[in-house]
Order: sequence, then structure tokens, then C-alpha cells
Amino acid sequence: MKKLLLLAPLLLLLGVLSCKKINELLTFDLDYSQNITVPGSPIFIPTPVVLAVPVTTKSDETFKSKNTAADLVKDVKLKRLALTITDPAAENFDFLNSIEISIGTDQNDIVPLASLSSIPKGVSTIELTPSGAKLDKYLKASSYTLHTKVTVNKAILKDITVRADTKFTVTADPL
Repeated sequence: MKKLLLLAPLLLLLGVLSCKKINELLTFDLDYSQNITVPGSPIFIPTPVVLAVPVTTKSDETFKSKNTAADLVKDVKLKRLALTITDPAAENFDFLNSIEISIGTDQNDIVPLASLSSIPKGVSTIELTPSGAKLDKYLKASSYTLHTKVTVNKAILKDITVRADTKFTVTADPL
């Protein structure tokens, strides 16, 4: 009986570690990069501007390469969303007061993805705060739309190209 009491915690620990290891094997990241053009205008508009950017996911190919499928995906969360100004090269985010990015598809509601309400001055790359929303149905779709809402603090004279780099963490069952 004493041996059983000594072995029980060891078996429990082994079971917990095994489950964690299995879950790690079924978790992977999906990376996407998408360019967004912020149109220039000599007129300063203090109201928020909303831009819709379609994104093709190619998730099925990634799921297949990870030995899973869209219908086996259990959980998708945004891990990281970074924005980098790529054109003009000398531009920074000083024109921006705040940014909110939401995600949606034709079949699903639009939900918040990430945001940043206090933009640091003098930087050409910013990292947004993920909303924590469950994103399974959006990443399972063949495409989704990023709805970008920005509030600017001055006129933007030239178009600005911004690259959005996203990293989603996916947990799925194997095939």
C-alpha cells in the first residue's frame, strides 16, 4: 500500500507531462505578411479612417504540411501583429494617434484582432496588442478581411505602404 502511495504522484506527474508534450506537438504558428496602403490626402481628416484589406490564407496547405486539416483545428489565437512602414523609407508612425485592426469573413462577424492606442514617436515599426479573440473560423476560411481603423493627427501628403506581419498560434488534432 505504501508503494502505491509513493507511485501515485509519480504516475500523475508523468501523465501531466505527457499530455503537455502531446499538446505541444499539435501546436504550431502560422505567419502571414500583407501590405496595406494608407492613401495620402492633403486634407487633414480628424475622424477615423477605415481600410479593408483582403487576405488569402492558404491555410489548407499549411495544415496539410503540419499533418492536420481545417476541421481538426481546435484553437487559433493571434500571437503577434507588427506593422512596419516600407514606403517611403524615411517615414515613421508620427502621423498616427491610434490603430485598431479587426478580422472578418463573408460568413463570420467582424471581431477585434489587435490595437494600439498610444503610438510611440519616431518609430517605423510598431507592435499591436492582441485582443485575445478566438480566431478558428477566420483562419479556417480560404480568405479573410483585415479592417483597419486609424486615427491620424495630421494630413498624410503621400501614400504610405505598411507591411502587417501576423503570427497566429494554432492548436489542432493530427490527421
